[in-house]
Amino acid sequence: MERLRARPYGRGRLMPLLRYLLGRLALAVPQLLGIALLAFALLKLIPGDPAPMMLGPLATQEAVDKLRAEMGLDQTLPRQFGAYLGRLVQGDLGRSWQTTNPVLRDIAERLPATLELVTLSLLVALAIGVPLGLAAGRNPDGPTARVADVFTTGVGALPDFWLALVLIFVFYSLLGVAPPPIGRLDIAVLPPPPVTGSHVVDALLARDIGTFRAAARQLVLPVATLGVLYAVPLLTMTRATVARLNTSDFIRFAEAKGLTPARIACHALRNALPTLVTVFGALYSTLVGSVVLVEVVFAWGGIGQYAVGAVLNADINASLGFILVAAVVSLLVHLAVDLTAMLLDPRQRPQ
Repeated sequence: MERLRARPYGRGRLMPLLRYLLGRLALAVPQLLGIALLAFALLKLIPGDPAPMMLGPLATQEAVDKLRAEMGLDQTLPRQFGAYLGRLVQGDLGRSWQTTNPVLRDIAERLPATLELVTLSLLVALAIGVPLGLAAGRNPDGPTARVADVFTTGVGALPDFWLALVLIFVFYSLLGVAPPPIGRLDIAVLPPPPVTGSHVVDALLARDIGTFRAAARQLVLPVATLGVLYAVPLLTMTRATVARLNTSDFIRFAEAKGLTPARIACHALRNALPTLVTVFGALYSTLVGSVVLVEVVFAWGGIGQYAVGAVLNADINASLGFILVAAVVSLLVHLAVDLTAMLLDPRQRPQ
């Protein structure tokens, strides 16, 4: 019987794990350097000069040239990239000419909004996709499998912004049961004192039930949009994994022992967890960098909406800052996923 048991790390097993962690962190440096180089080159291809955009249409050529020199835009691209890396090593992502704030501060203010939206959306996706995929995988010819087929076919091809607009039209414009898509809080509600950056969590910490309800209402439609859409890959992966496990020895042994279907499903889910964690991590890192359109539709104010404004206005520092922060979040999520998979499946632990 194949069973995966999580065992605690002893002293002799800790060193391989530490070497693995150090190797992953060391590998992250050239990865980030390559991402920065590629993003810098691509952003420089975007038409538009930030200097005249900052000074306005009435600026003289002399003023434009002076600002370009101050910003280092009169230098060659390799020198500009070298100067950017020099600032980056010191933790300086530059200054956004749109907001006139340091990019690091802008992103620090907006990243919690994106993480809150992505985290809650994927929890909803898990709540929909895993039970449905588990039931469909255990009984491929049952009614739940047909429901899963309809759900996968009907929802899988929908664009996220289109579904967001449909939900707004139905639940806000027609039925009037959802709040307007104007961001994370109604303009009449004051945000809670910032602790985590999540309005829902911060309102609970401040015991402000009114703000908590207002923040939760604003979350419903964007979370439903992403949660329903991203339930599809989780459903598909769960269903395929459980269907594969149905033919394994430990499932047949469990059936021969006369275990209930619920207990057999629990055994199958336990063995499917490493795969699900990997898919969850991949979706999480993807969503942090690609939740742009949903943030724009709901005026969410996260880093996705910030990135859109930066690209449209040739704000190079802000655009690069978004890409690098999204890359760092992605690397950290993948590292956390790999460590979690090692805890769930001892065969994946470094030797």
